[in-house]
Amino acid sequence: QVQLVESGGGLVQPGGSLRLSCAASGSIFSIYVMGWYRQAPGKQRELVATITSGGTTNYADSVKGRFTISRNNAKNTVYLQMNSLKPEDTAVYYCNAVLRSAIDYWGQGTQVTVSS
Repeated sequence: QVQLVESGGGLVQPGGSLRLSCAASGSIFSIYVMGWYRQAPGKQRELVATITSGGTTNYADSVKGRFTISRNNAKNTVYLQMNSLKPEDTAVYYCNAVLRSAIDYWGQGTQVTVSS
């Protein structure tokens, strides 16, 4: 049983930055990988970035070089630093946690809007 709470979304101008946070609680010691997904209106949910319990990261090509995923184990929190934001980054961003048993959990989502 894992609970995820996202925060940090909002409205930002193109070229700006935001940092999303995902706080995990519950059976946190069973988490294998955490990540960020996003879903824009009319589009499928897509993977943005992941980080394993060992610190290995993975990024979608569309965000590579602009976004950075990190974790603070003491705070049980995963972050997504988003720089050089583009209008096409506009979406609802969801935090995801996958347990070592392959059971996954989702946060409620946080809206990111990139617009002038």
